Amino acid sequence: MKGPTPYRLKSITEIHRLAGFDKPKHPLISIIDVSGITNNSNIDAVLFDVYAISLKRGCNNLIYGQQKYDFDEGLMAFMAPNQILRSEEGGITPKMEGWMLFIHPDFLWNTPLAKKIKQYDYFSYATNEALFLSDKEESIMNGIVDNIRSEYHDNMDKFSQDVIIAQLELLFTYAQRFYERQFITRKITNHQILAKLEGVIEHYFNDQNSSGQGLPTVQFVADRLNISPKYLGSLLKQLTGMTTQQLIHEKLIQKAKEKLSTTDLTVSEIAYDLGFEHSQSFSKLFKTKTRQSPLEFRASFN
Repeated sequence: MKGPTPYRLKSITEIHRLAGFDKPKHPLISIIDVSGITNNSNIDAVLFDVYAISLKRGCNNLIYGQQKYDFDEGLMAFMAPNQILRSEEGGITPKMEGWMLFIHPDFLWNTPLAKKIKQYDYFSYATNEALFLSDKEESIMNGIVDNIRSEYHDNMDKFSQDVIIAQLELLFTYAQRFYERQFITRKITNHQILAKLEGVIEHYFNDQNSSGQGLPTVQFVADRLNISPKYLGSLLKQLTGMTTQQLIHEKLIQKAKEKLSTTDLTVSEIAYDLGFEHSQSFSKLFKTKTRQSPLEFRASFN
């Protein structure tokens, strides 16, 4: 089912206008109190042209893609430009508490953060993969945003951008730390994802209909698990030390070894069954991973 056409917000001024706030004090950065949103329009999907960082409570009806928040406690979410946020209940202003920080990309221009911000994978996580915060962690994040708010409201001068950029870098660094903590503390959920991932890959390689369809991609696996590729990659890095692509290759080599040692299929037939278009590509990957060619590995069993 196709979702609603999103309402595009190209500037922070437009965001303020839609939310019912006065004009922002700075055209490229703003912090709003979500409990103060007064616009009750029927818009139920928005697309931001800015970075949006939020810390909210009571947002269990917000949806990103096809996923819904499964909690209503304090959490942080990070959205990069051109991501869509929509609501389940015909409006994007449910009863919430907290703040939203909006940063236009132009505010970061000619600063180290303009490039560095693209390295934070959590800007590509889906909203349902938001960051759960402990009370202490929430206090730290609120303190940093209070510093930005103070600078934004009271001290706008030639040093303001540098001060705010430094606070933003601190905010993003803490977010990275807290996400890595979350990967560890949510062990049951994360290991369930890992088990499902292994099942998805195993089924793909065992499915005769997948022969000739190519290798399973990171996007394919993530879609089957209903999580974003970036979140999956970050999670696997913490649990296994491998990227999603590396894990796919590990499972592929295991399946290749099984076929080489228990069947009479040729190397070309095995390569085709596993999704390779050319057997040379399969042989090259196999030797890279095992230091043996497929035929050398098979010979070791004779």
